Amino acid sequence: MKLFLRKNIFYFFVFLVLVFSFLIRVVKLSYWPIFADEAIYIRWAQVMRSEVNLRFLPLSDGKQPLFMWLVIPFLKIFQDPLFAGRLLSVISGTASVLVVFLIALFLFKEKKVALFASLIASILPFFVFFDRKALVDSLLLFFGLCLFLFSFLAFSRKRFDFVLLAGFSLGGALLTKSPALFFSLLLPTFLLFFDFKKSKKLSFRQVFLALFYLSVIYAVGYLFYNILRLGPNFHLLASRNMDYVFPFLHVFQNPLDPFLSHIKDIFIWFFYFGILFILPLFLLGFCFGLKKYRKEVLVLFFWFLFPLLVQAEYARVFTARYILFTIPFFLIISSLSLRFANRYKFIFFPFFGLFIVFSLFQNFRFIFNPNKSFLPRNERSGYLEEWSAGTGIREVSVYLVDFYRKEKREILVGTEGYFGTLPDGLQVYLNDYPQIKVAGMGINFNNVPEGLVTSAGSGTPTFFVVNSSRAKIEDLKNLELLAEYPKAKKKDGSFEKLLFYRVKSN
Repeated sequence: MKLFLRKNIFYFFVFLVLVFSFLIRVVKLSYWPIFADEAIYIRWAQVMRSEVNLRFLPLSDGKQPLFMWLVIPFLKIFQDPLFAGRLLSVISGTASVLVVFLIALFLFKEKKVALFASLIASILPFFVFFDRKALVDSLLLFFGLCLFLFSFLAFSRKRFDFVLLAGFSLGGALLTKSPALFFSLLLPTFLLFFDFKKSKKLSFRQVFLALFYLSVIYAVGYLFYNILRLGPNFHLLASRNMDYVFPFLHVFQNPLDPFLSHIKDIFIWFFYFGILFILPLFLLGFCFGLKKYRKEVLVLFFWFLFPLLVQAEYARVFTARYILFTIPFFLIISSLSLRFANRYKFIFFPFFGLFIVFSLFQNFRFIFNPNKSFLPRNERSGYLEEWSAGTGIREVSVYLVDFYRKEKREILVGTEGYFGTLPDGLQVYLNDYPQIKVAGMGINFNNVPEGLVTSAGSGTPTFFVVNSSRAKIEDLKNLELLAEYPKAKKKDGSFEKLLFYRVKSN
């Protein structure tokens, strides 16, 4: 028994890290208000679940549908649609921690280093924050890590089964989000791990085998991707992508704009999400890792840096979650610093201690006190302060459901917008009540929409939901304020509110 425990105590610690990773991501999962993109994705999943012919609905907005397909089973299990959507990201994030462990273990063959890598990944605020959102980025990260792991095993061990698994992973990534293109571009780096020599000479048979492996991964991955051609709007993937990136020639026309500002943004995100605190550990791991693990460290570094620089140069829209899939490779290099902890304890322990303290502080806020979360300006405004934050939407939906159960008649709810936080966020919670009709009415309002006044005049219970920044209505005679839901305070102390009105007839 003692021998058994001695041999398995390490894997028990790995299990504890995974349990901790899951818990820190799942506790109070629905506490944050629904975010604009979350509302869109979950609403798509609900529609796709009910209408088989609309299983490729996200293509209408140039988005891949795999995340929404995978949300559908969770919607069947859990009553809260926001929890169901976010749980997929929680599972993806926890699985990513496990794959980080496996990558470090197979690359460096050191159990303690691998456990250290998984521990950092489990607690890093960057991961914890986005793994608690119903966004596609955590799923993309998981597939990217699987592709890295299986590709390494395929080329280093010359195993065709791992080639197929790598192809499946690439396919999953391509069906999740367009930045999976980076994974395709980076795949040839694994040729470094392939032994091309037979005796002391280069073997052309080995060269052919390596290229065959690479071709199979691409073929399987893009075979999966071409499933999207079954959808009617496949062509929109390419056209909508151009709304988010500059043309290729941009680098020759104006290379420093927006490159410099985006690099600045990256360092800001690195600070707020805890990565900057482990930068000294990364430098230790990189510099000393080059001596023993040159190929491994260089490939990891390239998988981290290349997408980062390309996005900084070409991205029209740039937010923190767009670089999420690059961060694990930074962490895995950083984990090598554990090998030099005793020799450079004056560097390792202070910065690792700061990282742990800061991460616990951030994660505690993320879980228990969202409005006090210490976030970059753009992230905080988007998730907590502005129109894109769905504060109050759940409460409005509860009121409307209770009203319908009492009145037992059709209800009309007008909202601001046509797409996004409103009306999609409200429809997410009212999906099981088709008698409650939700209709987008526009963006900015100087008057009560005429259609709502007419509806109220006909005897239909009519409501209006709008953000205070978009409601400049002076004549309120047709409106009865039922509730207002303040959002998080802005830097200047002001705050926006979600206003919930009952519309009265003239």
